[in-house]
Amino acid sequence: MSDNNRVAAVGVGYSTTGRRTGLTSRQLAVQAAMAAMTDAGMTPQDIDGATMLWAVAGAAPPGLDVVDSMDIAYMLGIGPLNFWNSGAGPAYIGPAVQAVAAIKAGLCHTVLSMRVIRQRLTTAEMLAQDTDANPEYADDDRQFVMPFGSVAPLQAIAAMPAQRHMDLYGTTEEHFGRHVVAQREWASHNPDALFRTPLTLDDYFASRYISKPVRLLDCDYPVDSASAIIYTTEERARNFAKKPIFVESTAFSSVKYATFENLDDIYENSPVHCAKTLWSRTDLKPKDVDCVQLYDGFTIIVFQWLEALGFCGRGEVGPFVAEGHTAMGGSLPLNTDGGACNVGRRHGANFCIESIRQLRGGESGVRQVPDAKVALWANAVGPFSGAMLMTSE
Repeated sequence: MSDNNRVAAVGVGYSTTGRRTGLTSRQLAVQAAMAAMTDAGMTPQDIDGATMLWAVAGAAPPGLDVVDSMDIAYMLGIGPLNFWNSGAGPAYIGPAVQAVAAIKAGLCHTVLSMRVIRQRLTTAEMLAQDTDANPEYADDDRQFVMPFGSVAPLQAIAAMPAQRHMDLYGTTEEHFGRHVVAQREWASHNPDALFRTPLTLDDYFASRYISKPVRLLDCDYPVDSASAIIYTTEERARNFAKKPIFVESTAFSSVKYATFENLDDIYENSPVHCAKTLWSRTDLKPKDVDCVQLYDGFTIIVFQWLEALGFCGRGEVGPFVAEGHTAMGGSLPLNTDGGACNVGRRHGANFCIESIRQLRGGESGVRQVPDAKVALWANAVGPFSGAMLMTSE
């Protein structure tokens, strides 16, 4: 950025993460926030803003408690706040963009941004709690796809785009499997990962289909977790414990209302627009990026981002991955923490935290990308998405 009002990330932290931890959203949030403050070497009095994503598509899942940024700030002794926001959005990129924008606008100087997520109830559990629910009735865009068997989110978000890419470009299930195997290799060196046992391609093909061609190992792993990242001004960033990592460019995109069923193009959608905007706001190019951390709710989402961001040509992502470019020792280290399929569905925040740790240098052990100076992370797909380019200098 050419101006003198750069924003830097100075603290990161996770809560306890796992399946059915028994912890409330407040407990998870406080754990992550305190970890981030400890990482930065700051106190609650150093913070005057808070942002949080507590739900997707406007509402919390039935049976799960809800927290907001004011609530957590007050619990931690942060305040009064000069800026706060809580609500819905496409994964963690929402509160991240809000934090950066608020600091650049001069509304506040230091923001605690968070994503709190808990393992969702099963469909049977949700229906049991909602006595008015009618699984045979849909009054939105799902009415056009449910009669044909598309009844689960992953069918519209993953199975159909994956099949479309296979039909158009000859992408194969082996290409998807090569990605999954490479991600597990990264995870095997990450003490934060929940899955660390190396996988083979045979292991991938042995995993069951969820909705063909999407297999179980193509899907992220639902968990209880909270993640926190603290942003501040460049001037203040020099006062804290860790090396500041700077926000070079960011983009927050929407190409349609919040629907996956009625997109104009089920494969090329908001990441394409988001990527164009991101690159238009910086002099850096794809060739300058040392590592990428891309949302992997499903394998095909990573493939969509790699093409949209210009790391390979349209229709070329399958061979690009199969040739090892994104694996350890490859030309484009990808999801170097192992991704959400292995560290758990932290809903996009892990990609930001891993980018920051890689750019700090020396924090990632065997996974460390040598002399990493530029990292790019991205969240979501379909109607809405966002991305951020970060630098070490």
